Amino acid sequence: MKHRISITALATVSPLGSDTHSIREAYTSKATAIQKKRVGAHEYWVAPLMETDQARLAAIRLSEAKYKNLDPSVIMALDVSRRALAQAGWQAGDAIGINIGSSRGATQLFEQFHHEFITTGKTATLSSPTTTLGNLSSWVAHDLKSAGPEISHSITCSTALHAILNAVAWLEAGMADRFIAGGSEAPLTPFTLAQMQALKIYSRETEGYPCKAMDLDKLRNTMVLGEGAGVVALERDAENALAYITGLGWATDELEHNISISDEAVCFQKSMTMAMGDLPVSEVDAIVMHAPGTIKGDLSEYKAIQKVFGDNLPLLTTNKWKMGHTFGASGIFSLELALLMLQEQTFLGTPFDAHFTLNKPMRHVLINAVGFGGNAVTIRIST
Repeated sequence: MKHRISITALATVSPLGSDTHSIREAYTSKATAIQKKRVGAHEYWVAPLMETDQARLAAIRLSEAKYKNLDPSVIMALDVSRRALAQAGWQAGDAIGINIGSSRGATQLFEQFHHEFITTGKTATLSSPTTTLGNLSSWVAHDLKSAGPEISHSITCSTALHAILNAVAWLEAGMADRFIAGGSEAPLTPFTLAQMQALKIYSRETEGYPCKAMDLDKLRNTMVLGEGAGVVALERDAENALAYITGLGWATDELEHNISISDEAVCFQKSMTMAMGDLPVSEVDAIVMHAPGTIKGDLSEYKAIQKVFGDNLPLLTTNKWKMGHTFGASGIFSLELALLMLQEQTFLGTPFDAHFTLNKPMRHVLINAVGFGGNAVTIRIST
């Protein structure tokens, strides 16, 4: 990388809250935000937003008539982007690039419009423009009056980290000076949850933690969905950085079927090695794993880490046992966890890894994400 890419702001809304104090408190507790809730005709383990955050988002929706019919994923993107802009000290109307993606997009609206169509044979006038993936970045750009490029995409569960890859490329090329990048996902809808159950990966736990992400001894899949959005504000070589992006890696596994990942996650082996660059493996202090709570997903990533690091195994953690899997937004929450550990100089583990303890200053953390199709991304952030 030609420059140190500075993270000058990070704003999120998730089942853990939206302010730094609430999020820090949530991570220092062994409690989970996952709860049993009725969605449609069935009950599921899910991780919804806090009521206080839901109220704030509802106020945004009602603040202007044009926001009234937007999908929750778009409203969340507006919320976190406004807060990131303020944190970074940027102004509305600045030339800011925006790349906010989503795995599923406007899920709630799409299911609503499809139900209406099946029932009546007709659909609402705005059904098409309000359900495109481009809604995220285009509405944020409109809201912030940005004069920069706006990009939206879906690369399943690695979408948010792919957004950061793209933003860094624009910054490194000198085609932009400031970028907001991240992901937004509102997947707690009947059809989306039914799809996960159909894949036989959704949690049916009745005891202990509903999601056992990074419990390598679990005997069945325990993935749980959560909702949320998050973005980072990125600049080149800024002095007021929360941390720096110092390495990037990406790779794709060879597909055997639609949701495959190789037994030793070759994609992660390649992406982690690329993100480390010349940094010795012994200098990587921690990895925030993707670890979705499935047997194969967790174990294959762990095997990839063993292949790359050998006897120099870093501290390993994940947050999906606590807040569920937020699909395309999940990488931002993993980055948030990594940033918190760097700032606090503490290791925030899971209930399943008591043997991991911090015994030296933390300077370099890797963040992993991968989606259907084995499209892995690794980002290295450093102090």
